[in-house]
Amino acid sequence: MDQAFVFIVLVAALVLFVWGRWRYDLVALSTLLVLVVAGIIDGAEAFLGFGHPAVVTVAAVLVISAALERAGVVDLLARWIGRAGSNPVLQVAALTLVVATASAFINNVGALALFMPVAIRLARENDRPASVLLMPLAFGSLLGGLTTLIGTPPNIIIATRRAQEAGTAFGMFDFAPVGVGVALVGIVFISLLGWRLLPERRGEARPDELFEIEDYLTEVRLPAVSSWIGRTIPDIMPELKADVNVVGLFRDERQLVPSRDVRLRADDVLVVESDPEELKTLLRGGDVEPAGSRELKERFFESDEDVVVTEAVVQPDGRFAGRSARGLELRAAHGVNVLGVARQGRRVGGRVADITLEPGDVLLLQGALDAIHETLSAMGGLPLAERGFEIGRRRKLVLALGIFAGGVGLTVAGILPVQVSLTGAALMMVATGLLSLRVAYSSVEWPVIVLLGAMLPVGEALETTGGAATIANLLLDTGTWLPPEGALVALLVVTMLLSNVINNAAAAVLVAPIGVALAAGLGASLDPFLMAVGVGASCAFLTPIGHQSNTLVMGPGGYRFSDYLYLGLPVTLIVALVAPPLIIWVWPL
Repeated sequence: MDQAFVFIVLVAALVLFVWGRWRYDLVALSTLLVLVVAGIIDGAEAFLGFGHPAVVTVAAVLVISAALERAGVVDLLARWIGRAGSNPVLQVAALTLVVATASAFINNVGALALFMPVAIRLARENDRPASVLLMPLAFGSLLGGLTTLIGTPPNIIIATRRAQEAGTAFGMFDFAPVGVGVALVGIVFISLLGWRLLPERRGEARPDELFEIEDYLTEVRLPAVSSWIGRTIPDIMPELKADVNVVGLFRDERQLVPSRDVRLRADDVLVVESDPEELKTLLRGGDVEPAGSRELKERFFESDEDVVVTEAVVQPDGRFAGRSARGLELRAAHGVNVLGVARQGRRVGGRVADITLEPGDVLLLQGALDAIHETLSAMGGLPLAERGFEIGRRRKLVLALGIFAGGVGLTVAGILPVQVSLTGAALMMVATGLLSLRVAYSSVEWPVIVLLGAMLPVGEALETTGGAATIANLLLDTGTWLPPEGALVALLVVTMLLSNVINNAAAAVLVAPIGVALAAGLGASLDPFLMAVGVGASCAFLTPIGHQSNTLVMGPGGYRFSDYLYLGLPVTLIVALVAPPLIIWVWPL
């Protein structure tokens, strides 16, 4: 009875994961609580998953990733890409190889975010659509994660699973023989042939071409008799009868951000976004008058140094997603204006302030440089602008690499378990000032932590109720004609398909006990089956929702949902063909 109930709850959870209406961490936590209430999971042990070594290790890796990024490790790798020239094969090869290298040691999404601006710049300089480079870049970040213990959460999960079953976990570089082989074959295919399969989507035009803001912007001037003088824009906006959006303020040929800190003066020029009818309503109020015409594109895209216009991508788990600019009160709270929204390479029509933002949307933002950076960090957005080197970066780089190497060395030497050594390394990153405590906490993807902490007890419940053994026996009964090698391939393929519709960490948690039971049923070694789960869970190439990296390139690349099949299907087939022989060779059955 308990086993049947667990199956019903897991099927419901999978449906909710795929549906996507509830975020995956809420689904995972709800699943855990349902099983606790049903008495299948002991209430006293319900939240032990949050102290699981895999959860602690993932959190530590995310903090270390942020410190390495800020220290400039990835910036050094990015310099190599500039030597690729204008040949698209060399550009794709350089991008995928370098992002894969970075993803072996830092968070996949973090590595992708740092190299996206480089890819977009290369595309623009060579008059080539960004769609040619961005999907290969995303896939490269996934392939790179296969190569080390800390490259991706599924590897950490199956490593700790092996410790539970066999007494010792997989080591830091135990994944390298299989992971490097699969990654290299995948990168060679993507570089020589794969990128040619992608349709050309002109998704990432220049900001002034994509958004055409001059069609929506008008300048108005405050006369000496205006009642707005001495007040701030955020104070005035709620009183306006016209549906307009103030996106710029000029005073004595100097651009300011229309925030709560700036009080209006006579002859100030406001740049307002509105349609003609709403503009007429605004002018009838008498507080503003038409200003002389100017080249708004030039004014906004070649603005003062402190006031910038930049593009950013909405992250799947950020606070931007599912809300509008008006609802977020970006101007009042952060002093940042949303000038436009593009989705799959096309500007979204309608009032910008009322557009409900979706993951992968490209936002055109205007405001002070520091305010935009703080807003993107707090709200969950990735800037499509290159990051410069900071003063003292060389010293930080050496220090960060030294601390990271020390943590990895302690694990490889067997002196400390990975969760302890990497937590110590993360602590040292903060203690030495490589990143602040606030940034350290904000760098942790808490939805992923909640997902893991909640799903690990659920995965154990699947095993303790006999559910994993039942599924494994079903696979054995329906595939009696399959040798152990065939069962391993089937497990790999099933895991890959599952990871394309749910979070890869959740896929690893759910399939790992099935792999354990399948190995036991076949009388085979546990290691190759766990490795198959790890590889399969990290290879979500078929959909834009299977991994955050895929989602983040969808908007800037102008991709459609079906575009992922053009490149994702052959890459998936290559993994299914290359990974099993490598796994069996390195980890005999």
